[in-house]
Amino acid sequence: MSKTIFITGASRGFGKLWAEAFLKRGDKVAATARNLSALDDLVAKYGDNILPVQLDVTNREAVVKAVNEVAEHFGRIDILINNAGYGLFGTVEETSEEQARAQMETNFFGLLWVTQAVLPVMRKQKSGHIIQVSSFLGLTTLPMLGLYNASKFAVEGLSETIASEVAHLGIKFTLIEPNGFATEWAGNSAIQTTADISDYAPVRAAFAESGDNPDTWGKPEATVPAILKITDSANPPLRLLLGKIAYQGIENEYTKRLAEIKEWKEVSIAAHGH
Repeated sequence: MSKTIFITGASRGFGKLWAEAFLKRGDKVAATARNLSALDDLVAKYGDNILPVQLDVTNREAVVKAVNEVAEHFGRIDILINNAGYGLFGTVEETSEEQARAQMETNFFGLLWVTQAVLPVMRKQKSGHIIQVSSFLGLTTLPMLGLYNASKFAVEGLSETIASEVAHLGIKFTLIEPNGFATEWAGNSAIQTTADISDYAPVRAAFAESGDNPDTWGKPEATVPAILKITDSANPPLRLLLGKIAYQGIENEYTKRLAEIKEWKEVSIAAHGH
């Protein structure tokens, strides 16, 4: 049975790749983009099964209007994939106020507005699956991506909370946490901080060197089976890591974190006072 998917940031990268995978198997897709011409090839190929929607997710009023139009057009929204977002590269000290706010506006507030707009549709249906494209950097951090890390940590906390609030209404939640993939995320889609403090040169150099390793970057098309599997699952997980770097990194991080928590167990418990 075909599903109706609402996917943001569908002009390129994961968004476009996944939109086509759904269309290919006969699902209906509402695909949002700032520039609709990027979806012309999918419209030519899949006709009425795709509804292109021009949308800037940071405009809350436009988001509500778009979601309502899609729900009216297709009659329902089974799956929301919040994929719109970008990376801001540079150290935290070098980040301007404007850059910091813009990062949060898209990656956090944009996702919040779309989620809030879709929830009434799914509550009415008593069903739905919201998939938030977070990052393994919503669970651990890398230098040079401080505001991006923060935006994804915020997405994690927000989504886990909403999941607990809507579970009794038949609405499922999944946080997708990819490592770096060979999309335009670190290329044309990326924003760089403008300040250049020389004390951070070694941090920049180490970060650049790690990014030069091709094994670091996953193959975007390899994520398609995982996305299809998760959307077809009757009991999808709250979190799904995508990529071996993400899996290994988070397994190591949580092992280390738990060991440190246990090491300070007595101090923690004593601080309760009784």
